[in-house]
Amino acid sequence: MSGNTARAAPAAGAAADEAARHEAAADEPAVRIEGLDKHFGGVQALKGLSARIAYGRLTGLVGPDGAGKTSLMRILAGLLVPDAGRAIVAGLDVVADNDAVHVATGYMPQRFGLYEDLSVIENMRLYARLRGLDPRGHSALFDELLDFTRLAPFTSRLAGKLSGGMKQKLGLACALMARPRVLLLDEPGVGVDPVSRQDLWRMVQALTDDGMAVVWSTAYLDEAERCERVLLLDRGRLVFEGAPADLTAPLQARSWRLEEVGQGRRAVLAEALDLETVADGVIQGAGLRLVLRAEAQAQQVHDLAQRTGARLARVPPRFEDAFIDLLGGGPGGTSALAERLPPVALDSEVAVSCRHLTKRFGAFTATDDVSFDVRRGEIFGLLGPNGAGKSTTFKMLCGLLRPTQGEAHVAGVDLRRATGAAKARLGYMAQKFSLYGLLSVQQNLEFSAGVYGLQGHTRRERIAEMIETFDLGPWLSAAPESLPLGHRQRLALACALMHRPPVLFLDEPTSGVDPITRREFWTHINGLARKGVTVMVTTHFMDEAEYCDRVAMLYRARLIALDTPDALKRGASSPARPDPTMEDAFIHLVQSADLAEEMAA
Repeated sequence: MSGNTARAAPAAGAAADEAARHEAAADEPAVRIEGLDKHFGGVQALKGLSARIAYGRLTGLVGPDGAGKTSLMRILAGLLVPDAGRAIVAGLDVVADNDAVHVATGYMPQRFGLYEDLSVIENMRLYARLRGLDPRGHSALFDELLDFTRLAPFTSRLAGKLSGGMKQKLGLACALMARPRVLLLDEPGVGVDPVSRQDLWRMVQALTDDGMAVVWSTAYLDEAERCERVLLLDRGRLVFEGAPADLTAPLQARSWRLEEVGQGRRAVLAEALDLETVADGVIQGAGLRLVLRAEAQAQQVHDLAQRTGARLARVPPRFEDAFIDLLGGGPGGTSALAERLPPVALDSEVAVSCRHLTKRFGAFTATDDVSFDVRRGEIFGLLGPNGAGKSTTFKMLCGLLRPTQGEAHVAGVDLRRATGAAKARLGYMAQKFSLYGLLSVQQNLEFSAGVYGLQGHTRRERIAEMIETFDLGPWLSAAPESLPLGHRQRLALACALMHRPPVLFLDEPTSGVDPITRREFWTHINGLARKGVTVMVTTHFMDEAEYCDRVAMLYRARLIALDTPDALKRGASSPARPDPTMEDAFIHLVQSADLAEEMAA
């Protein structure tokens, strides 16, 4: 950590502690995994897994849905017993020395167990007691953790009222309570905006600089690329161990970009992904990024560029390119769901519009004077830090919240006068699954069909279509909570699309799912847009923002930017950063808004 944003790591404590860390680092690895197996009934989560993790290093744990990442994390934290093999953490056997392992490790699970009706400081005191510490005798530790996580101004705020990024920081503070030697973070970046993720990265960097071993499980491959080493799992097996650059190096001649493809880029992407020589492809602003298969020639891609009038350029490979390639490539470019859908017809070219949309909750303004139009068949992204007002704006446009001021129209229907009629013409996939836990997968599908008025043959046909499209057949009698995350998201999307709405609202639809599943979702989304479906989407994946035709940026409840992804990136360019990413653009917009507010004050 450097600059005026730096904080001293809590692990810096006493000189004796630091000396002990360095001695341990010299003598043994932080984690030694030897032939781990773990079964859950007939499912084998881990198969003969062996690896080593060093002190003073950030190690990424990466893999698709169901790869075994969380099972491995829970074994290392002493919460699961392996069926075979062993794991040594900080010199302790996770089974034989289980109590000591809990002291030597800090574990932050995917769904951190914060008590939302307790304040920040009350949560910290509770976790101190759980770790065997007397909160009254550790005020200096509390002050250190609050300063480190920048939560000192918010000690009296209820955990349930924190933004996603602040909840993760509080979770990190609780995980660090006993000064662990090994810190296990299970997808800490999920649902966190780029500004808050940068804070998490700075904190973790300080911890590793102090000698702590940090294992960061992630579905964000740009995060994996920033780790010193990665362990890549697939179906419970270790398929790669090493520096990210070692995995990307073989793709130097296989990563390409089609420049200036323009308005037809979704159709061109679908064509490219169906080429036998192309392993993967995604939209990047007005262009496409393509990855060739091993040993494939670039002739088909050259021919595609010539047919479409695009310019072809070789680009440096990313870790994501190598990850998808290692797993056999992406899901292809044709959406079976969209192929069945007839073209959407609307009376107006504007599918969604809002004017001076404002929502207040008491003295708090969640959305402040927001206006924009979304065209028919457009994919429109809504970005912003946690708590910026994205979900509130979504809920007003879906008729789930009544605006304090302003008006909104969806598919030609005024939401002030005909909320029911508007709901029948839109699909909504909520940020937190809009599924019913007491109903099975089959019953959720049946219920959604009934809510949207589907009857008889049409009802049976649509349900069968969703089961086939989203591969839900093996899970029909299961409860949604028992499904892997990717299948839960598929079920939620199936329920939102059951009635073939002309407008689709997706609130962080791919949060936490692996890159293969994200590509599958976007194949469907791109296909729907080509049929004229209007899609509004919120996301914290900045590469997904690139897939949008235009992006609106909310910050502190107000609209601060609205343009194409390429235009927003150009606005963030500088001599030091001539080719900025969408994450750079996001942070630039937030910092510019803060600076403008300071100057106005």
